[in-house]
Amino acid sequence: MLDVKNISVSYRKGELILKNLSFSVGKGNILVLLGPNGAGKTTLLRSINAILKPQKGVVEVENSNVLQMPASQIAKKLGYVAQRNTAGNMSLFDAVLLGRKPHVGLRATANDFARVSNTLQQLGLGDMTMRNINQLSGGELQKVCIARAFVQEPRIFLLDEPTSNLDLKNQMDILHTIRRIVKENSLAAVITMHNLNLAFRFADDILLLNKGHIVAQGSIESITPQILSEVYGVQVEMIRHKGHLAIIPV
Repeated sequence: MLDVKNISVSYRKGELILKNLSFSVGKGNILVLLGPNGAGKTTLLRSINAILKPQKGVVEVENSNVLQMPASQIAKKLGYVAQRNTAGNMSLFDAVLLGRKPHVGLRATANDFARVSNTLQQLGLGDMTMRNINQLSGGELQKVCIARAFVQEPRIFLLDEPTSNLDLKNQMDILHTIRRIVKENSLAAVITMHNLNLAFRFADDILLLNKGHIVAQGSIESITPQILSEVYGVQVEMIRHKGHLAIIPV
């Protein structure tokens, strides 16, 4: 569904941030990007979405090259939620309705309004629709941005630390919702995370980055404590508790 082929990215001429990365994500799958600060996770997401243009390589969604698409077409294929989001002077409902922009003509329809309302209910924002988004907490604003990506109806979600401003309950709720939407609609998601335990709980596959290189990729069972210890510089152990892998620093 998503195929990234040999992409390299640099911010300054001659200094590569990402170096010949290749991987795929299939329908109904969640790929979690892990790695220490500065590993290149956010740069990779922005490159997949063509916000940053790779110096070389190809990004394909369902066999179409994203890097050759106009922005309006990319928005129908990829829904991107940045790590940091700024507020504005509009209602929460209108902020989410902006996600329908790739699909609407001159004006939004009853179907667009219904999609927004249903999504806000799913994310626990249904009683806040008329609040101004510049009055929201960081966690509430994060949920608004995720809701806007959902109503955009992309084929692939690109989510940069979507749980970073959320409390534990909302972290679990958001990740369960992402997984349900991806599975039920045969979509895909690429998510950057720092919380290893949440990553191993919700990922179908892990891609471990360090210094712009792929260190390891595959199922959660293929990522060993030794690999994590080498990348993060901290000794860890893995235990299985109630069917889930848990990462414990030692």
